[in-house]
Amino acid sequence: MINKETKFLVVGLGLLGGSYAMGLKQEGYTVYGLARRQETIDYALEHNIIDQGQIEVDDFVSKADVILFGLYPTAMVKWIQKYKHLIKNHTLISDVSGVKTNIVDVIQEELKDRDIEFISCHPMAGKETSGIEYANTEMFKKANFIITPTEKNTEKAIEFCHDMAYTLHFNHIAILTIEQHDRMIAFLSQLCHVIAVSLMNTHDNSHLVEYTGDSFRDLTRIAQINENMWSELFLLNKDILLDEINQFIDSISHFRDALQSEDEDEMKRLFIQSTQRRKTLNKKDSK
Repeated sequence: MINKETKFLVVGLGLLGGSYAMGLKQEGYTVYGLARRQETIDYALEHNIIDQGQIEVDDFVSKADVILFGLYPTAMVKWIQKYKHLIKNHTLISDVSGVKTNIVDVIQEELKDRDIEFISCHPMAGKETSGIEYANTEMFKKANFIITPTEKNTEKAIEFCHDMAYTLHFNHIAILTIEQHDRMIAFLSQLCHVIAVSLMNTHDNSHLVEYTGDSFRDLTRIAQINENMWSELFLLNKDILLDEINQFIDSISHFRDALQSEDEDEMKRLFIQSTQRRKTLNKKDSK
């Protein structure tokens, strides 16, 4: 169970890591921070996001009861491999990674001989911006929080993550398997980014900027993308994402064929079907 005596260490004070730290500090918890740049630590201290922070990875790590990683997935794996000897026994570790395959099993195997538990989570919140200066807790209030336990995780760890998400005021908390999570995220997030990026790259459309309306802006908002993070996430989830891309290609090819053959009835059927399915999301948004 989470309690006010719990001391948190956030490794990686970017947008999500910084927002985690900010939210936990606002709720009265002791929060430490580790970052690569002293400027990040200075900003976090000046804005009361953390209690203490540093850039050196040393015995400072052992002060934490819970370590939350705000790093890219592969960077997190390398960090744990290099510094796991600094983590005290009985520490709980979690993350914010958008992909779980090829990450969770590697870390749990790495820690199998230590009394340290890693349980993976995914706060489905974010922006097109990055950096601690954009950290805020408001984005959690409409966001989903996904817990992805394996058979190696304890009920106590699952309950802790649930309590932490509740403390940070996430809108909806769910538990999925790793496979369920990565399939879901491939369709609801990664495929959407692929479509937005592809649309922006279809033409050199800079000359159309003065004519752009809400439809184009809404559809391409997420095309302003972090190339390092998203390349890594796509490659980690490659097989599932390729399957979703192929299904989308089949769908858009079907629509193209209906248009080419002037099959008005089929186009109308597709319009009606998409409208009905979108209404389901409208109902959820209005809650």
